Amino acid sequence: MKNLVLTLTLIFASVFTFAQKLTLDPNHAKLQFEVTHMTISNVDGEFKKFDVKLENTQSDFFDAKFTVTADINSIDTGIEKRDEHLKSPDFFDAKKYPSLKFVTTSFVKGNNNNYTLTGNLTLHGVTKPVTLNVKYNGNVVNPMSKKKTYGFTVTGSFKRSDFSLGSNFPEAVLSDAVQISSNLEFVAE
Repeated sequence: MKNLVLTLTLIFASVFTFAQKLTLDPNHAKLQFEVTHMTISNVDGEFKKFDVKLENTQSDFFDAKFTVTADINSIDTGIEKRDEHLKSPDFFDAKKYPSLKFVTTSFVKGNNNNYTLTGNLTLHGVTKPVTLNVKYNGNVVNPMSKKKTYGFTVTGSFKRSDFSLGSNFPEAVLSDAVQISSNLEFVAE
């Protein structure tokens, strides 16, 4: 019985010892997207204002939970007129739906530091499950801050039609598939 109590105590203590909250380093992070225009070229953009919370208790991120929020009004495609159109009711309707949110529902480890991330994306007043690919790029001690820093690359796609984005624009003009690419660095608190 003493061995069982000791073992459970050690397991419990190790979980709380490793439990950590990681803070996004906004200077080394991007939340980007890309769509195909008229089937012949790609248009990309990003959200300039976003945050990602990452919490986990396992050293291999087995139980990682990502919570992403982005300010729709910070959308930037490099062309102001297009950005204003994307903020309009034709697309994101930023006045009515000023943010997007993604919350993890599962995080499954694959091979070679690759994970499958599934979560609920809330966009344009609609919440749907979305599955993304995550590559854990490793960690280092930042020589400037002396803090442990973790790197991830997130890729995947979702259908804009699932969120009623640009419903008046057929796929021949604007692809239904929206590609997502995000490079993220987190600092251990």
